[in-house]
Amino acid sequence: MQKILVSRCLLGHLVRYDGGCHGPFDLLARWQAEGRVVPLCPEVAGGLPTPRAPAEIAGGQGGEVLEGRQRVLTISGDDVTAEFLDGAQQALALVREHGIGLAVLKARSPSCGNRENYDGSFTGRKVAGEGVTAALLRRAGVQVFSEEQLPDAARALAALDAETI
Repeated sequence: MQKILVSRCLLGHLVRYDGGCHGPFDLLARWQAEGRVVPLCPEVAGGLPTPRAPAEIAGGQGGEVLEGRQRVLTISGDDVTAEFLDGAQQALALVREHGIGLAVLKARSPSCGNRENYDGSFTGRKVAGEGVTAALLRRAGVQVFSEEQLPDAARALAALDAETI
């Protein structure tokens, strides 16, 4: 049975930067009941507290952070790049440990966003881009979806399950 890496906030865990959560979502709850879910909040895993200051990547590109060309900064200017990179590496370690090929991560998060991200201005402006963890996992061959793409994730999971039969 294929395992799935899932952002903890999408499972109802109070790990969001503001101490809140998203979800739970019925499909994710079902996958969790089936024993498929490997939960992780990369930001908390990387050592950041809950709640914590909002953070963004200038330009919204997690790949730029992975390559050392951009930093992750809080709204007050604190550099939290090391924590984001550590959390991303922990996510990759879980992917390798569990043979994970699919992740459902929080949309528009500087760690987990997979299609768009905030631009680093803390004005709510969005740009095409991905978070640090999403970029690292995608580069490692993991299919990364957000909670806004659960039907697509379900189809991808069915395809992965069919490959392992």
